[in-house]
Amino acid sequence: MSFDPDTLKAWDQTAEVEIETSRGAGAPVHRTVIWIVVDGDEAFIRSVRGASGRWYREIVANPRGAVHLGGRRVPVTAQSANDAPSVARVSELLSRKYQDRWPGPTAAMLRDEVLPTTLRLAPDTQAA
Repeated sequence: MSFDPDTLKAWDQTAEVEIETSRGAGAPVHRTVIWIVVDGDEAFIRSVRGASGRWYREIVANPRGAVHLGGRRVPVTAQSANDAPSVARVSELLSRKYQDRWPGPTAAMLRDEVLPTTLRLAPDTQAA
């Protein structure tokens, strides 16, 4: 199952989105600005702070979250995408999308220590 084409197009054409995360049911919900890249019918995110980033720790503990853009909330489930082909693909997508606009932050997203935080997003089919 994939996201609808309009959602993927909006994410692909937008530099920054907000990710909504929580440690689990009943825990506080947090939102923070992140980068997102799209390849075909797949969407990916990565933590610039590596495994120490709060949103990353929360979405690993509770893979259900949401992406917010333009007043729209899209429920997502995050899954690890830290296999070598996915990491390389996401690094290329990040470079292509962000390098010209933000070279320093883009370089930070390509550091070896953050590569294992690459996540693939899927629609959360259990969301109400």
